[in-house]
Amino acid sequence: MTNTDISWPLRVLTLSRSGWWGALLWLLWMLPANAAEIRVAIRNSVQQVQVGTSTTGVIRDSRGQAVMQLPELQPITVDADRGQLELTDGRDEFGASSTFWLEPSDGGVVWIGDRWYRGKVKLVPSDNGLTAVNYVNVDDYLYSVVGSEMPSSWPQEALRSQAVAARSYALYQQRKASGKPFDLNSNQSSQVYKGLAGEAASTQSAVDATRGKVLTHGGRVIEAVFHSSSGGHTENSEHVWSTAVPYLKGVPDFDQNAPVYSWRAQFSLHEVGDLIGYPGSIEAVEVLSRSPQGRAKRMTIIGDAGTLTMTGNTFRQKLGLRSTKFDLAVSPTSISVAGNGFGHGIGMSQWGARGMAERGKGYGEILTHFYKGTRLGSM
Repeated sequence: MTNTDISWPLRVLTLSRSGWWGALLWLLWMLPANAAEIRVAIRNSVQQVQVGTSTTGVIRDSRGQAVMQLPELQPITVDADRGQLELTDGRDEFGASSTFWLEPSDGGVVWIGDRWYRGKVKLVPSDNGLTAVNYVNVDDYLYSVVGSEMPSSWPQEALRSQAVAARSYALYQQRKASGKPFDLNSNQSSQVYKGLAGEAASTQSAVDATRGKVLTHGGRVIEAVFHSSSGGHTENSEHVWSTAVPYLKGVPDFDQNAPVYSWRAQFSLHEVGDLIGYPGSIEAVEVLSRSPQGRAKRMTIIGDAGTLTMTGNTFRQKLGLRSTKFDLAVSPTSISVAGNGFGHGIGMSQWGARGMAERGKGYGEILTHFYKGTRLGSM
């Protein structure tokens, strides 16, 4: 849903200061959240953001006082101004505070930027403006993450695998984020989270069927990273990243039917030079070292401006390649890339989960295949 889906004429009803009863309710609402609530940065370090609610909402300041009542489907803009936040409709200012909260009534949803989200929103200053943080029940969050990270039409056991992996990953990140303003981002730097736009009946069913289920290793919830497709075999974490993680070990994949199982790309050497920032004419591009499963770890670019060495991942990012699992063929004028898989290749392969589900495997067996030595437990 976008702004064009709803008419947003602005009407703001200012409330009087809350009395002792309102302050008590605010205090109860602000008590530490339980583990079932997650904090997701929807807009991070922006100068302004538009927020609203599907039902009547109340905006409160950092002291818990009601600043205004926001009618349903009526937006308000929050601006950042030298460490303070301001509520405005572009003409008038309706309040300023170091923090604002917006919560809908009667189970409504909140509008943040350009999408609808469950839960409530907290707006806080950041180094470069403000950050809008969605406070949402972890399973409500997963309704969207599962459908944002994996096609909702996929087999239910694959979707359930994604639900447990995403829940485990989110709770692991929550533990690391203690003292920080949010637990996760809403993009691929954490997990993709599109709010209500990512939900479907199948993703809700997958989350409900696995409610409370997490993966543990040594009694702790794991960082259940995942990727699209490994191209036949996943990797040990230490062969791609710097740290060996006992449950992130390479295993055979079941992703042979993935459209990204194999792929090709073609570039002129001039294009490669522009993309990687090489100042001269390129004569050769070579892979210096590979992981056990064939992923490029270090590369060298040779030309009339000298030799440039970089990681395989940097080369991948600059050329926009799907993975670092590739072979190169260099001609006097061009470079051909033949690759396999999509993503870093560590943890669960989403296409592999689908392949195992199509072979009749349940989500527990899928997860313990990709995360070695783990147990499926409950929160």
